[in-house]
Formats: sequence, C-alpha cells, structure tokens
Amino acid sequence: MAATQAAAPTDTGGRQPASVRVVLFALMIAMLLAMLDNMIVGTAMPTIVGELGGLEHLSWVVTAYTLATAASTPIWGKLGDMYGRKGVFLASIVLFLIGSALSGMAQDMGQLIAFRAVQGLGAGGLMVGVMAIIGDLIPPRERGKYQGMMAGVMAVAMIGGPLVGGTITDHLGWRWSFYINLPLGAIALVMVTAVLHLPKKRTQARIDYVGAALLTIGITALVLITTWGGTEYDWLSAQIVGLGALGLVSLVAFVFVERKVSEPVLPLHIFRNGNFSLVTLIGFLVGFVMFGSMTFLPLFQQSVQGASATNSGLLLLPMLLAMMAVSLVAGRITTTSGRYKIFVVGGGALITAGLFLLSLMDTGTSRFTSGAYMAVLGAGMGFLMQTTMLIAQNSVEMKDMGVGSSSATLFRTIGGSFGVAIFGALFTHQVQNTMTERGGAAAGKAMEGGSQLDPGGLAQLPAPLKDAYLHAVADGTHLVFLCGAAISVIGFLAAWFLKEVPLRGGPADKPAAEESQDAAPVAEEQLPQGV
Repeated sequence: MAATQAAAPTDTGGRQPASVRVVLFALMIAMLLAMLDNMIVGTAMPTIVGELGGLEHLSWVVTAYTLATAASTPIWGKLGDMYGRKGVFLASIVLFLIGSALSGMAQDMGQLIAFRAVQGLGAGGLMVGVMAIIGDLIPPRERGKYQGMMAGVMAVAMIGGPLVGGTITDHLGWRWSFYINLPLGAIALVMVTAVLHLPKKRTQARIDYVGAALLTIGITALVLITTWGGTEYDWLSAQIVGLGALGLVSLVAFVFVERKVSEPVLPLHIFRNGNFSLVTLIGFLVGFVMFGSMTFLPLFQQSVQGASATNSGLLLLPMLLAMMAVSLVAGRITTTSGRYKIFVVGGGALITAGLFLLSLMDTGTSRFTSGAYMAVLGAGMGFLMQTTMLIAQNSVEMKDMGVGSSSATLFRTIGGSFGVAIFGALFTHQVQNTMTERGGAAAGKAMEGGSQLDPGGLAQLPAPLKDAYLHAVADGTHLVFLCGAAISVIGFLAAWFLKEVPLRGGPADKPAAEESQDAAPVAEEQLPQGV
C-alpha cells in the first residue's frame, strides 16, 4: 500500500492516468468559472443598470462579490484540510451555481448585490479548491507540466470574458451572463463527483469560529478601504480611518486567537517556513503591480490609441500569449530539472523591465511597440504566476495544503485590491494635474468626478480639450507603470533569498516516499478501480 501512495499514479510512458486528466479538465472548468465571472458581468453592467436602476449602488455589485470571495478563501482552505477536499470543493461549486441562478433572477439592485455575495462565497472555494486538489493529486515536481494549462485558462478568461459578455448581453440578455455558469458548473460538478476519489477525513476538532470571524472582519475592512478610499470617501476621512483601525484591531486579535486554539483557521506556523513567507510576499507584490497596472492598459488603448472595447481585449494578446508560452516552458524545465528559483528571479526582473517599458508609452506610441512591451510583462507573469503557488505548496506539509494554497491566493488577491486602489488614486491625481496644466482650471475641475471618458464622450470634446485629455491619460499611465516597476523591485530582491528546496515527488523523494505517506499526494483509493 505504501508504495502505491508514494506519488500520483502514472500509466506506462510516465503519463498521468486518464482519470487524473479528466479531473484536471473538470478543475480547469471550475477555475474558468471563478476567473471569467467578473469579466463577463462587467461588460453587462450598463445594461443591468438600465433595467434594474440603482446606479448609485452599482459598485456594490462588484464589491459584494469581491468581499465575499476574499473573506471566504482562507475558510474554504481550512475546511478542506479538516473534512476532506472533495466534499468541500463540491459544496463551493454548488454555492456558486446557486448564487449565479439567483443573480440571474434578481428583480432589483438590492437583490442582485445580495445574490452576488452568495456567488462570491462559492467563488472563494473554487480557486483554492482547484489549487489544493492539484496539490494533492500531483507532486510538486510533476506539476510544472500543467502550468501552461492553468496559464491558458487565465488567458481565455481575460480575452474571452469581455467578448463573451458582450455577445451574451446583446443577443440573450444580461441575465444569461449569470445563467451561462450553470451548464459549465454542472459539467464540472458531474465530472468531479464521478472521477475524483479522495479519502474522506473526519476530525474531532472544533471549527475556529472566533478566528474565522476576526479574519473575515479584518479582510472586509482592508477590501473596503481599497474600494472606498479616494472615491466614496477621502483617504483621511473618519470612515476610512475607522476601517483601518477596525482592520488592525481585528487582525491583531486574530493573531492572538490563532496562537491559542487547537485547530486555527490559518495556522501561523506555516509562516515560520522562510520560503513560504517570502513567496507570500512576492505573491502579494505580484498581485499589487499586475492587477493594479493591468487595470490601466485597456484605458490607455481605448483613450490614447483609439481601440474599441473589444479590440482592447484582443490587444492584450501579446502579453497573454507570452505568459502562456513562458509558463509552459518554465513548467517543463521545473519538472525535468527540479529547479525553480531561477524562474522567480527571472520573473521579477522581467516584470520590472516590462512595467518600466510600459511607463515609456506616450500619445505617439504605436500598438506594435506597446504590444512588445506587454510581451515582456507577460513573460515575467508566466514565470511567476504558477511557480509561486508551487513553492508555497511545497513549503507546507500535506495536511496544510488547503491553508497554504488559500493563503497564497488570499495575499495575491489583497495585493491586487491595494494595487488597483493606490494606482487608481495616483492615476486620477496625475490626470487632473495634466488637464489643469494643458486645459486650464476648468478642465482640471471637470475631471474630478472621474478620469475616464468613453469613446463617444471623447469624440465630442473640442480638439484642444481632447488633446489635453489624451496627454493626461498618457501621463497617468506613465506614473502608474513607473511606480509599479519601482515596487516590483522589492519582489525581485526577495526572490534572491529563496532556498531551492527539492520538490516533493522528485527522484530524491522516492526511497523516503515508500516509508512515508506524507510524501504521498494520491492514494490508490483516490482513483477509480482499474486505473
């Protein structure tokens, strides 16, 4: 028995058995659901507001989903560690589908916001469930083979989301932006139920309700600060300062509680591992600069380069194709050689270089040139996106695979929230300054309500004001990308301190694996009979 538990079973020729490949396909569908949803819904939002009204609550349609996702992510990870990953993952899919169906049936904006929160609770378990199950099924040494697949799902979501959302909204109505999740989710649900066989877990430990509540309050406060700061409320307003104080007190109390309970929702001992702490920091910074910076690429393309909303998505292809290709190559080399530190260092260097190159763009930059710059950034993302998760999972014990995966996902998500908020504030400030310099005080004042004009509004501006706005957007994106490059240097430097610990599942592990089930991501009971 011990020998069969040592590693993910393979068929002749070293390939993963068909059942594992089917499970991976189902997991990729679930990952696609989690990543695709916001992009599809974002395209449909103008139509939704037109039918349901409630424009003043529009931001909460996204915020409710984001808050629920971020707050529930670590809890889903811990539940999977305690009670078994399959049942918890299936529950998250079901909850996501219930939220999707209810959102599609919403009759007013209040209902839609509430149902989006339900959907977000399910989404919190989708991504961490995918990562943790892959961590169970496939040893870290073998996982590099599948990095290209995961990067491909991300690329499909980022490119296909706006296209699919626009097509569905125009031809089927906005409600199908939510209903489209149902058949995809049903396929994933059936496939995972039928093919994935993981051992059931039973534990006598009580759920850490106090820790979960404190962590939820802390995360909620942080996300609301990044959502409201500089937009709904001034950064130094009582509301934002109060949220900051609430978040700080909650997280300090959370740390105190986690040190006392027998089964903490987020075990602090995982952060004693130097590699885990470093890669979590790198993941936070990657989320910060990547999501923060990428928010402004479509805006630059639509405003300055004159691309349509659809074309601006297609113009991201150089970045996404580079990310996919590099991720695939890095994964193969990691599987063959067991080396991975070089990719984290190289990824940090390329992201820094890519962001710096993007900061050089101005009103005269061609689409070819910006595409080349984006390819450099995409290559850096390809080195880092899956490799950081690989290192995080290799740095924790198998029993902590869920919380390790959820922590890495959570910190990247929070980093992205902070990046979007802070870069958004910098961008808005710079646009207003440039508009004031080029168009006078009245032009600067006109931009205080928002720094983005749609193509129709831009075309109606007088020529001098339009020219001022184009330069203002170029200046704003220059500042964002330059600051992103400066911040990414921290991640590049942190990568040098990683220790290249051998990946589980490699040749050096095999003798020990025969005597230890800890090195055994997959037991024979995990796969159907006959595999």
